[in-house]
Amino acid sequence: MGDLYALDFDGVICDSCGESSLSALKAAKIRWPALFNGVDSTLENWVLDQMRIVRPVVETGYENLLLVRLLLEMRVPSIRKSSVAEGLTVEGILEKWSELKPVIMEEWGEDRDGLIDLFGKVRDEWMDQDLKTWIGANRLYPGVPDALKFTSSTIYVVTTKQNRFADALLRELAGVTIPPERIFGLGSGPKVEVLKQLQKKHQGLKLHFLEDRLATLKNVIREPELDGWNLYLGDWGYNTQKERDEAARIPRIQILQLSDFSKKLM
Repeated sequence: MGDLYALDFDGVICDSCGESSLSALKAAKIRWPALFNGVDSTLENWVLDQMRIVRPVVETGYENLLLVRLLLEMRVPSIRKSSVAEGLTVEGILEKWSELKPVIMEEWGEDRDGLIDLFGKVRDEWMDQDLKTWIGANRLYPGVPDALKFTSSTIYVVTTKQNRFADALLRELAGVTIPPERIFGLGSGPKVEVLKQLQKKHQGLKLHFLEDRLATLKNVIREPELDGWNLYLGDWGYNTQKERDEAARIPRIQILQLSDFSKKLM
């Protein structure tokens, strides 16, 4: 019996936090230019540092813009438009992001689609103007390029990233071209639905799904139709120790280290 691996991209294949944070900062300056009056490089660097800490809460890229603005409001009282910024900490963001996000979206008058379009446009412009630095702001995790190149398993990428960005990074950083029909990116629907499609298409293969977001794995567990999938949480990705401890208590989930992941694919 052969193996099929459905792999998340950000936090499993690629550490994109540097690029996504910089792109979010660029996009935030376009979306809310007045907020950046008086914001110096020291404060910008503080925001970028904090973005790596809060990265585990991000499910879809546009949320990075919201986090940039929220972090600014936490530090600069004069620009606050949200009711949640005062007294908020990065630990509070990690604990309560699902509650905070709809509040700030409403208070700032923002819409998801507009932010997604802007975030994608900023990335496209950066790629067009200076592909080398855009690529350089990302990195693939050690051992992953060779594992993808030499694996005998069937590989799919299942991600909330827009397809064109995942494809570009795989080609430029890994030297790997995954056919477009095997990349399910933003707009492909919920990951649980993608997994249902894959298991119908590939009956007879042993099924593996690797994620770095515990919440996504828990969504899979809630679907009896997906009981045949082996589930893995990548401990090198964007998750917290608290999430890893919780995952360890869930029999269905195996916690995987990066070296084990590469060996599995090979």
